[in-house]
Formats: sequence, C-alpha cells, structure tokens
Amino acid sequence: MNKKVLIELNQVQKKWDGGSSNAGVPVLSNINLSIYAGEFLAILGPSGSGKSTLLRIIAGLTPASSGKITYLGLEYQGVNPGAAMVFQSFALFPWLTILENVLVGLDSKDLPANVKKEKALAVIDMVGLDGFENAYPKELSGGMQQRVGLGRALVSDPDVLLMDEPFSALDVLTAENLRRDILELWRENKIPTKSIIMVTHGIEEAVYMADRILVVSGSPAGIHTDMPITLPHWRDKNAPAFISLVDTLYSLMMKRSDTAPRNTVTIENKEITLLPRVSAGALTGFLELLEDLNEKTDLYKLADRFMMDSEDFFPIIDGATLLGFAKVVDGDIELTPEGIRFAQASVLERKELFRAQLVQYVPLAGKILAILQSKSNKRMNIEFFEDVLARSLPAAEIPLLLDILIAWSRYAELFAYDEQSRQLFAES
Repeated sequence: MNKKVLIELNQVQKKWDGGSSNAGVPVLSNINLSIYAGEFLAILGPSGSGKSTLLRIIAGLTPASSGKITYLGLEYQGVNPGAAMVFQSFALFPWLTILENVLVGLDSKDLPANVKKEKALAVIDMVGLDGFENAYPKELSGGMQQRVGLGRALVSDPDVLLMDEPFSALDVLTAENLRRDILELWRENKIPTKSIIMVTHGIEEAVYMADRILVVSGSPAGIHTDMPITLPHWRDKNAPAFISLVDTLYSLMMKRSDTAPRNTVTIENKEITLLPRVSAGALTGFLELLEDLNEKTDLYKLADRFMMDSEDFFPIIDGATLLGFAKVVDGDIELTPEGIRFAQASVLERKELFRAQLVQYVPLAGKILAILQSKSNKRMNIEFFEDVLARSLPAAEIPLLLDILIAWSRYAELFAYDEQSRQLFAES
C-alpha cells in the first residue's frame, strides 16, 4: 500500500546573500525529499550543515532560493498551511499567560473565542500543564516552558509537527521525560498530527524516537543518507541492535566523500577550509586522552565515555582529523604518528608540531602569515582579510572563522591579533 505524501521537496536549493558575492553562498543543494503520513522523521547533521534551515524551509519561515515545495500536492508560498513548529528556544511571550501563549497558535483560525479557549485548555491538559493556565512563563521550569511551546504548535491540529532541537536547552532528566511523553502522544494517536519532523544533533535521540533518519552533510549540504529505523517501540538503548544503529550513524556522520571532503568555500579559485569551532586546548586534551587509550576506539563509545553529544563531539573530531593528528576509519578513531608525537611532546614541542600541521592543512593560515611577513612592520588590518573572505562567505561566518584561526595561530605562535588596533601581526 502506498503511503500518503504530505510534503514534497523537489530540487530545493538555498543560498544566503553574503558579502560582495552576487551569486550568494550555497547552503542547501538539490534537496529531494518526500514526507509521508505516519512517520517520525529525524534530521541529523553536523553543526552548521543547514539542517535547521531545511526545517524552516519546510515550515515556510525561510524561502527556498529555487525548487518546488508542495503540501498535499499543492505548491505554497509563505507559511506551510499544514505545519506547526516547536522551537529550540521556547519562543514564548513572557507577558502572556500559558493559556494566552497557547491561544497564539489559533490566531489564524476563524473560530469563536469560546471554541478556541476550549481547544487550548484541552491541549494544555494533554501536554501535562493542567492547573498552570494562568501562570506566566517565568514561573515555569524549562521543561514546562517547552511543553507550552508544544501545546501552542499542537492546538492548530497540524498535519506535520516540526521540532527544531526541542530538547537541547533542557537538562538530561527533563529532556528524557519530555521525549517519552511526546512519543506516547504520537504512538497512541492522542494528537491528530500525521507526521513529525525533528532536527536534532543527538544521534541516540534520533534512533530512540524516529522511524526514519536523514543525515545532511556537505557544503552546500545535501541528503547524504536516508535510513529507515525498524526497531519496535519502546526501544531499549542498551540493546545490541540499538547500539549498532547508533554506531553506524556515527560512522556515516564522520565519513568524508571524495567529492565533498570538508566544508570549504572557494575564493579566487582557491579552496578555503571552514574550521570547526574548537579550541586548541580542547584539541590538546582530546589527543592526550586518545594517547592514553593507546588503541583504536569506537566513536560512539568515546562520545559516551566523554558524556558529549554530537554537537560538541564532532567539532573536536573534525579538528583532530583536519590537522592530521587523528584519522577515522569505519567509525573508529586512532592517532596518526603525528598525533602520537604531539600527545607525548613537551609544551614547546607541541607548539612547533601544531604550527607545522596548521600551515600544512589550513592554507589560509599560511597565506595570512605570508602577507604579514611581506609587510615591513609585519602587521595588517583585519578588515583586509574580512574583505577577501566576504567574496565567498556570509558576513556572519567571517568572524567565526577568523576567531578560530587566530586562536589556533596564537597557540602555534604563528600570528596573533591586537584588539585595540584591529591588526593581525606575525609572532616572529
């Protein structure tokens, strides 16, 4: 029996306007996706991969640059008429009561006021907030505030419920409780929603909740993997089959294809690597821990041992592999000979090794150093480099890239930055 298609994306692309680039910066490329009735879909991807942008495009909150998006076979402009969204940041109005915040979800519905109130009260009861109708958001815990956001989304009876990292702002126990409650509402048909789409950076969370998982990766991002999850609910996180799926997804998210080995942008026909947002200190500590283990280590087990989710874990892995200190093969990570030397070296020797790897694997660092050394005073205003990067990077990405590069280069004693003069300068 064919499943009913609720939402379909055909050749969808998204470009952000950035700097002096007339063409814009590509974020999503050639997204083809069908969302079916009866499925819980999770979208995974590294930080900055465009997964939240994809969700907002489905919601109609962010327009696609090109391509076609349909709901029940009809193309729509603006907000998706069949979808409602739960945001990571709760997004509640602090001056409204809980009841009034939930009623916001019915603003576009042509219903009598008494009917709206009845629906809102029923939803408040359903999400476990009965008795808090007249409270204000500041009086509630984070988990309770997110339940208000869930109620506001559900009160409009959406066909598709969209959730953007809905548990990331919550503590571990509160998040686990809310996950189970949402799954119970969904599995026992206590809500009219026909499909749920959740963006998450938690691999274990995705396997626990979803019937199907998309892995979004690349630059611009595309759908790298479309994986059905057939484990029956309720799922045992300690079961071998569950652990195997989590391990497989860790491997897939770290896998680099020949066509898109890393996030890069092209400036004047030269590729510039986008750096993971991780400090030199965190990389140093990570390499020391890997050296202590003295063996190949499964990524999933390592993340679990460090008690880190993928949003924090993968940037460290990316930094270590980018600089040639570690390598990942089939979901296992191990130090390279350079990584072993680094972990065993003295403080000064580590700086020298880090400097050599930085210049070798991050060409932008070497290019900046060469420009600085060509100047008689070995200094250059940072605006010069910002202008160069603006040819291919969105404005918001430029300071993030330069901040990490400066921090790494300062540790390596390659070059540093004077905040007062806003100048980069060579260390020697």
